[in-house]
Amino acid sequence: MDKRLFPIPREYFDQTIKPLIEGDYIWKGRPPTISHYHVFCAILYILRTGCPWRDLPSCYGKWHPIYLRFKRGGEKGLWWRVLMKLQQGKKVTMNMVLADSTTMKIHRHGGGAKGGPGPEVSTASA
Repeated sequence: MDKRLFPIPREYFDQTIKPLIEGDYIWKGRPPTISHYHVFCAILYILRTGCPWRDLPSCYGKWHPIYLRFKRGGEKGLWWRVLMKLQQGKKVTMNMVLADSTTMKIHRHGGGAKGGPGPEVSTASA
């Protein structure tokens, strides 16, 4: 497997990350067709490259089920727990940057549509 596409060894994933993921999911309906390992590596790929979900390489599987699992896990706080567990084991260093739009300089045309009153509508009947 390509180290760029699958940055975490399968054995490490099975020991450390998979129990967190499986402990969070409530299994109902049909079983997932894409493994947790592929989903996790796909999420790392998206976060690392910043590419759109639709441009996800096909080696991970279809993009939409991976996106849905990322979204549902994010709503439950699963990915924060995984990152905190990795950080506690000193396997990952997390750096966060918070940006406030009041400190960003943009081009004068990048501020959005020009404000002001819209076109006047006549209320007089003909």
